[in-house]
Amino acid sequence: MTNMSKRTPRLYLPARLSANGLAELSHNQTHYIRNVMRLAAGDNLRLFNGSDGEWLCRIEQLGKRKCIAGCLEQIRPAQILPDIDCLFAPLKTGRLDYMVQKATEMGARRIRPVFTEYTQQHRIKTDRIEANIIEAAQQCNLVCLPQMLAPVKLTDMLDNWDEGRHLVFCDERAAIKSPLKALPDLPDGPLALLIGPEGGFSNYERETLLAKPCVTAISLGPRIMRADTAAVAALCLLQAIKGDWPHD
Repeated sequence: MTNMSKRTPRLYLPARLSANGLAELSHNQTHYIRNVMRLAAGDNLRLFNGSDGEWLCRIEQLGKRKCIAGCLEQIRPAQILPDIDCLFAPLKTGRLDYMVQKATEMGARRIRPVFTEYTQQHRIKTDRIEANIIEAAQQCNLVCLPQMLAPVKLTDMLDNWDEGRHLVFCDERAAIKSPLKALPDLPDGPLALLIGPEGGFSNYERETLLAKPCVTAISLGPRIMRADTAAVAALCLLQAIKGDWPHD
């Protein structure tokens, strides 16, 4: 394997990566490589695109506005994330950033904002969400990225719900108080986690959710959590019990 260290810059690039192929970095990435990392032609970097694995590359051309890298060898193959969707009522910017980053780190396959009756934040910057996904993947050494799905109203989403995907939602009034008892009984197959807004779900929304046979309500214990904290806690439970965490 070609020389590489943990300090070798690692970037997401939405371009095809293949043996002996060339990839052109964006203007911002070129600035970062040239002026922040102080790299030059002949230096190495790592690139990944979410589908072709991770590649060790060498800078072939580097100018003020353009950087061309050549793919030397694949150092990690493409990976498949567990089929778990993270659905959440949008939060204020800083906490929304945190939630998206943590959902990415926790291995959600898809991320989707969902508008509920008590949602307070209705303006969604999808480009910011996608930027947070990429940043988290780059920093946490992930090969795959979750897909960003278009925002949707909760009622519309439930009207068109795929009954083959079991939906788990966090509910302080859940009949089974221990998620360790509720989650193992979930059927194998695709899952989704729904996190409500700070004010919780309305009575109508809760009743609509519970009326569906493919929905399970779970409690996250005796303490009230912020929505972003609840998302991390619930994703940990799902990954440990039904996801791709080792069960041995």
